[in-house]
Amino acid sequence: AFFCGFGPSVLAVAVALFGVRYWFINPSHSFSLPDQPQSFGVLAFLLVSSVIVAVGERSRRNLAALQESQEALEERLRERTAELDIANQGLGDLTARLLQLQDEERRRIARELHDSAGQSLAALAMNLSSLGADIERLAKSAATVSDSVALVNDMTRDIRTISYLLHPPLLDEAGLASALRWYIKGFTERSGIKVHLELADDFERLPQDLETAIFRLVQECLTNIHRHSESPIAAIGIARSDGEVRVEVEDQGKGISPDKKLELLSAGTPGVGIRGLRERLRQLGGTLEIASNGHGRGTVVAARLPVRNSRTNVAVAAGGRSAH
Repeated sequence: AFFCGFGPSVLAVAVALFGVRYWFINPSHSFSLPDQPQSFGVLAFLLVSSVIVAVGERSRRNLAALQESQEALEERLRERTAELDIANQGLGDLTARLLQLQDEERRRIARELHDSAGQSLAALAMNLSSLGADIERLAKSAATVSDSVALVNDMTRDIRTISYLLHPPLLDEAGLASALRWYIKGFTERSGIKVHLELADDFERLPQDLETAIFRLVQECLTNIHRHSESPIAAIGIARSDGEVRVEVEDQGKGISPDKKLELLSAGTPGVGIRGLRERLRQLGGTLEIASNGHGRGTVVAARLPVRNSRTNVAVAAGGRSAH
């Protein structure tokens, strides 16, 4: 009854009953009615067989109902999984768009600071210098004017530095190699950390989005080394082979604890530090790995980015910059 159903079970009981009557109940080889004691035995056999058939049929129906419920649950699970995949895809597209808008806004702010505020401050510095020459006989006023000129010059340098840090013009005009060398030089002067850059002299231009992503990765890693690692040196290696670019940033600081490393590599709010860079690299088809045991042996951040249609993209990017 459990495996075949009610009908076949009743048929099996009937066949068994007739077989027992024909071969084992006297008179054998006959289907005549047995005597009273044997009739009781037959009735008992029928009763036990009926109970077994009923229990088996009930178990089979319960199992069938359980299987139907399981199939319905699996179907709902597949539907929810499909909806979740669609939502994740939409979130990824939105993140990519936000990162693109962020880069465009940085470029715009950098141009505005450099073109308007920077030139106005330069003109003001010239006027104050001229005024200082005219009233040089007034020592106190001349000293004040000189201090003002120095302050203006400091402000000009600070604004130029902020503008370049937001988006260095060298990245668009001369490429990744020049922009990184300029940034590393300024970083070393500001932080006192010695940085070794390993980059081939004949390193070719990359698509604009790849160059921006690599520059942001190096910038974020050096900032974290300065703030957290307490490392006196850092090493950066950038190499291109087999259709991909590999970037490694290494320090000899105190490292990252396993819990902190798991937090940095886990899915979280995009656009914040390492997690934002990881999402940016994922949008470009790349990967980001962090190797550190958190016991004073330093940290290695490694990224891989595929290079697709690099010559076409570089030509388009260069044409866009020439138009500006």
